[in-house]
Amino acid sequence: MSLSKSTYCNGLQCKKMIWLLKNKLYEKGEDSSDYIKEKGIEVHDVGKNYFGDHIEIEYNDDLQKMVDETKKLLKNNNLVITEASFIYNNNFCSIDILKKENDKYEIYEIKGTNKLKDIHIDDVSFQYFVLKNLGLKVTKCSLLLINSDYKRKGSLELKKLFKEIDITKEVKEKQREVKNNIDSINNCLYEAEPNIDLGEYCFLPYACPFFNYCTKKLPEKNVFKIRKLKKDIKLKLYKDKVYSFEDALNSDIDDYYKIQLNHEINDLDDQIDKEKIKEFMDTLSYPLYFLDFETFSSTIPLYDDSKPNEQIPFQYSLHYIEKINGELKHKEFLSESGIDPRRKLAEQLVKDIPLNVCTLAYNMKFEKSVIHNLAEIYPDLEEHLMNIYYNIKDLMIPFEKRYYYNKDMDGSYSIKYVLPALFKDDDRLNYHNLDLIQNGVDAMTSFKDLENKSEKEQEYIRERLLRYCELDTYAMVKIYEKLKDII
Repeated sequence: MSLSKSTYCNGLQCKKMIWLLKNKLYEKGEDSSDYIKEKGIEVHDVGKNYFGDHIEIEYNDDLQKMVDETKKLLKNNNLVITEASFIYNNNFCSIDILKKENDKYEIYEIKGTNKLKDIHIDDVSFQYFVLKNLGLKVTKCSLLLINSDYKRKGSLELKKLFKEIDITKEVKEKQREVKNNIDSINNCLYEAEPNIDLGEYCFLPYACPFFNYCTKKLPEKNVFKIRKLKKDIKLKLYKDKVYSFEDALNSDIDDYYKIQLNHEINDLDDQIDKEKIKEFMDTLSYPLYFLDFETFSSTIPLYDDSKPNEQIPFQYSLHYIEKINGELKHKEFLSESGIDPRRKLAEQLVKDIPLNVCTLAYNMKFEKSVIHNLAEIYPDLEEHLMNIYYNIKDLMIPFEKRYYYNKDMDGSYSIKYVLPALFKDDDRLNYHNLDLIQNGVDAMTSFKDLENKSEKEQEYIRERLLRYCELDTYAMVKIYEKLKDII
């Protein structure tokens, strides 16, 4: 198996993972979503311009052609190459940015994160190993990480968007270790499947795509399926031979998690704490507004006054009831495509939500963060926006605190679990009955790509976006009514 920098890092995380990649690829589960992959590609495409003009080696399934093209370019001096490619003893690497000045080389690895991780150093150490053993004099190794404090003003400033971290010393110190690691990884590939038990490497530094394969002998309802329980606690239970829900029920985990276990093992009826639900409901008042935003994010700030990975709101739905037993009304906003949607959305929001009214969100931290960001960049709207901010209540609380719980919630308090658990046979509340857009990822990817569609396609997608977001707030209304009926 030809080792690349990514498969080398896989092997460091767990040798069983690399063995399965070679020998049982069909057992591999899902990788990260297409949306996450696209964000990674976007960061690399922008980061490659860090030094300005450069020559890019185009990807080719025949890796040797990339290597040969790199060799030709390196006959020249003083140039920057992206995806420069090298092979040494069946170890292949493409370098994000390779800078050559005379006979000296510098390696720059682009990462779409703001935090330095050990695996990043391992990644670059593998690249250095290949180049050094090919006789190239590498004088500097650096990481280009995202500066999360960068706020865009006008054109992108790549030297501010990325923070450069020199890791040359750490990389050089790892070289003997790299040689030993390569030998060890290659040896394990041709042996029997490694007998490696579950450990923190199943989740760190990245989630292993073979986790389902490695846990297939566990009971269907095993400790790793206890919702909201931290992974390190799950691993400790596993190491203590606590495998099943029944085992976990008799362990010393917090009673909060045992609610899920009890309901699923014993098929219990709904757990309802009417007193606590009433306490929560008494914090609400009419007129009552139900708010939900749809957002997208980009690691590369797209607009002035935006930061890396900031949630950019492009749509909201707003159901509202003005008085007790009042008529349910609805308002909505969906931005045009291809523009910064925030100003128009903020202006419409302060028109649609009056001052000093109670607004309900489901997981209010998200809605409040969006509103707070809008208030920061639009001082003329700040007073009204922050009034909305301070009057938001969280409809998630009765389910997060488990004042109301039933086994169909599967240990979750996400609205996507709570809703079908409360309204099993109501097709109007079934997200799966929606066409095209059934979740937040569908919404954000559809909106981001909207301007590339035909007028007819845009009209169709916009209608689907509106119906999806409307269901989010209508679902909140139905949940509110359910809680009201209970008390």
